[in-house]
Amino acid sequence: MPSQEITAARAAARLTRQVEQAVAAAGVSVAQYRVLSVLAEETAAAGLLAERLAVRPPSVTSVVDGLVGRGLVQRGADADDRRRQVLQVTAAGKQVLGEADQAVAARLRELADRLDARRADRAIASLCDWSAALDKVRAEKLAARP
Repeated sequence: MPSQEITAARAAARLTRQVEQAVAAAGVSVAQYRVLSVLAEETAAAGLLAERLAVRPPSVTSVVDGLVGRGLVQRGADADDRRRQVLQVTAAGKQVLGEADQAVAARLRELADRLDARRADRAIASLCDWSAALDKVRAEKLAARP
């Protein structure tokens, strides 16, 4: 019988597919959803965006190009350094992000509702705990930067 960590790891992989399907219904890929999520919190240069997403800059470029082409993200000059471009989510991007957020939340609730009420609430809360842990990792990485 697999350990609890292995079972959790496999469940996370299975949940990924559920998220993929939910965001696809909103018209975006998981990579695009992740980019929109970060840019909804802050404008960022492509390099910082890649760092926040823990991917290589060329991976972000193609995703961003697609979002710019659809009018969901715009490029603009950095106010402090005109040579650098920053990325910003547009009003249309915020709308698509909201639709994707709702689709994912609804899918997670639909899955959780297959459990008894206490376990369903705990399952959703545990994902919030993972989010807090990931935020702490990001903060630690930022604090460790030279």
